[in-house]
Amino acid sequence: MIRVENVSHWFGAFRALTDVTLEVPSNEIFGFIGPNGAGKTTTIRMMATLLEPDVGRVLVQGIDVVEHPDEVRKVLGFMPDSFGVYDRITVDEYLEFFAAAHGIVLGQRRRTIEAVIELTELGAVRDRLVQALSKGMKQRLAIARTLLHDPKVLILDEPANGLDPRARIEMRELIEELRRLGKTVMLSSHILTELSDMCTSVAILERGRVVASGSVDTIGRGLRPERGVKIRLLAPPEGVDGLLAKAPNVLSVERDPDGAYAMQYQGGDEALADIVDFAVRERLRIVRVEPDQNDLERIFLEVTKGELQ
Repeated sequence: MIRVENVSHWFGAFRALTDVTLEVPSNEIFGFIGPNGAGKTTTIRMMATLLEPDVGRVLVQGIDVVEHPDEVRKVLGFMPDSFGVYDRITVDEYLEFFAAAHGIVLGQRRRTIEAVIELTELGAVRDRLVQALSKGMKQRLAIARTLLHDPKVLILDEPANGLDPRARIEMRELIEELRRLGKTVMLSSHILTELSDMCTSVAILERGRVVASGSVDTIGRGLRPERGVKIRLLAPPEGVDGLLAKAPNVLSVERDPDGAYAMQYQGGDEALADIVDFAVRERLRIVRVEPDQNDLERIFLEVTKGELQ
């Protein structure tokens, strides 16, 4: 849905991006992460037609952002990290203004506003002044504004920034609902645990270069081919750790302080199924199997050096 092809960019003598190439697949929640100063905002501004690359090109739904920026803006919605809100008008008036700015005809405008208010659950505050809204509600209002022209692609820069835990959960649910509606969502965020829960794929940028791209699981396996699983047993017999070590593809077994058996093994889901089958044949009473998930924070620390340009 979005393609960045060999993009480089300078601000005077400072090189902000170097040969950046990445692809955001259709109907995914794509995480775009990196240290401060890595070049994320510069890349996003190019996708949003606000900045032109010096070298390379950016395509949104196959449309070149430099050659046809107006066409790109019809299919793309952009919510920047610092977005402007007009404090002394109501939520309804705010959306009415931006619907008109998008050129939505008067007869369709009210239906469109009602639809985005329902989707973003702003109905209870529609007559409230924007300045009276909480931070979470203002974020919802910004997304509602972004959705008015029904874009196929959404770029949300730090959508959960400054939100309390409940508001973050609600924001995550809204973003997942947008994907279910067929939208492609690109998220830039420093809250890596949030991205790990939501994103189907990511790109990690450092010092203006892409250092990793793809699904979290694929990147994690590339860094560390072995996989982990915790097996919890009911009334484990003496020497069970040695028995589990004989299961196929198992590399190591250790008992955690909480009583679970942490195992490292080689292979994919089929290898894990063989391990569980082995345990069942040995009459071990399995209570729970907990495969390790590739931790986005661990991946981020392993592929970046934490250096500014």
